Amino acid sequence: MNSREPVAPGLKDKGAGAGKQEGAAPQAGEQARSLRLVMPPPTERMPDPVPSAQMTLVEQLTEWARLRIDERVFRAGMRMPSIRQLAQEKGISRFTVVEAYERLVALGYLESRRGSGFYVRERTPQVAAVAPVATGARNIDVTWLLRSMFHSTEPHKSPGMGFLPNDWLDGELIASALRGLGRQPGSHFLASGTPQGFLPLRQQLRNRLAELEIGATPEQIVLTSGITQALDLIARLYLRPGDAVLVGDPAWFVMFGRFAAQGAQLIGMPYTAEGPDLEALERILQARRPRLMVINSVLHNPTGTSLSAAKAFQLLRLAEQYDLLIVEDDIYCDLCPPGHSATRLASLDQLRRVIYLGSFSKTLAANLRVGFIAAHPELAASLTDSKLLAGLASPEINERVLYKVLTEGHYRKHVERVRNRLDRARDETRRTIERMGLSLFAGQHAGMYLWADTGRDTNAIAVAGHEEGYLFAPGSLFSPSQMPSGWMRFNVASSQDPAMLAFLARQLERR
Repeated sequence: MNSREPVAPGLKDKGAGAGKQEGAAPQAGEQARSLRLVMPPPTERMPDPVPSAQMTLVEQLTEWARLRIDERVFRAGMRMPSIRQLAQEKGISRFTVVEAYERLVALGYLESRRGSGFYVRERTPQVAAVAPVATGARNIDVTWLLRSMFHSTEPHKSPGMGFLPNDWLDGELIASALRGLGRQPGSHFLASGTPQGFLPLRQQLRNRLAELEIGATPEQIVLTSGITQALDLIARLYLRPGDAVLVGDPAWFVMFGRFAAQGAQLIGMPYTAEGPDLEALERILQARRPRLMVINSVLHNPTGTSLSAAKAFQLLRLAEQYDLLIVEDDIYCDLCPPGHSATRLASLDQLRRVIYLGSFSKTLAANLRVGFIAAHPELAASLTDSKLLAGLASPEINERVLYKVLTEGHYRKHVERVRNRLDRARDETRRTIERMGLSLFAGQHAGMYLWADTGRDTNAIAVAGHEEGYLFAPGSLFSPSQMPSGWMRFNVASSQDPAMLAFLARQLERR
């Protein structure tokens, strides 16, 4: 095999000849048995479509491989384990493996290369993005973690989860708001809504922004279906194919795919405990002249750090000097404790060069899908027009629910309880992973995440964890280059399960 060709992660190659019809027919009674680790454990969100007891071993093995290819565990171009190896690991005959592989070839999942083996076929085109200077272009593929997040229903097995577990949130806040809406005339819910969003909510958000020392009228606020739509509207308005966009390295991985789909060139800026490395940033600005920069100034995902006042002033100076527009994603705003050392760019700039984004998905409910943009009046008008063209108005019923929650007086107490619980969980998780030998990124004192260096390729840990029903967030997903990384993001609210920690410790011992 060509040494440059990737091999399916977490599976060692035990020799060539995988493409040959190895072995004899299955032994008597083999088709009546169930394969070990045939499929991920059934969950409410991803039920087993056919009970394994009703499937032959060939069908089980075919489904096992198909699911892992669909979820990008086995990625395009990777060589599947040899027939001999897979037969030994699963305790089945080679004939069963051959037949399953041939079925996957017929279904378009695999291709057979004579004398080399079976390889995962490229089935759908991936979006290419340009990596930072000095590295080549690589494919952006974040669907693996996204699909796994939406499939997972066991938070205690999901240290890579991007949300708080349901039992950390207060469903009664949402239920109470819905009951209140139910007592209103039904005609209130029949209109299509307004392009900028529900006016009373925008007025309430103006008051919340004033508490952060950000001046904005309701006309400067545009409601969206979460941060993702907000970024999409900005990309549609400002970016053309080939335009350079500055993102963190590391940073929130969904953003990479969104901008890459617009044809933008992603340029990563390294991080320190106080925010972006400004010396590196200025070199990038001089060389590439990007149009746009996106930043978490408060509780950055995944490092958990916040922008210092000195860095914030210097960053705005560079933005002015190089005519850079800054998008400030403050989705973790309410998880920031009072008195925490953090500076928001929008409070210094007052929405002249900064576009401010907010959302409530982390503190209320991930599926509420209400976010907002605060911007200069002319820009807010342009974004509203872009929103109309992209999807008319956002769902007003969700906006009415959020308005009720924010004005009924219980939300502040709720987020205070969540912050206190996060503080306790963070201390416990920090002590645990440090005892395991992991090194933590400096400056992590609040929020949901810890960013830790494991000293080994975390892709391998994530793939092995997937087989055991665990969801990890490997560091490569948080880099625009997607290069292998030893870093890993831990959600402190879901990182205390003893079985998960024991599994991680075993993986870390495999140097």
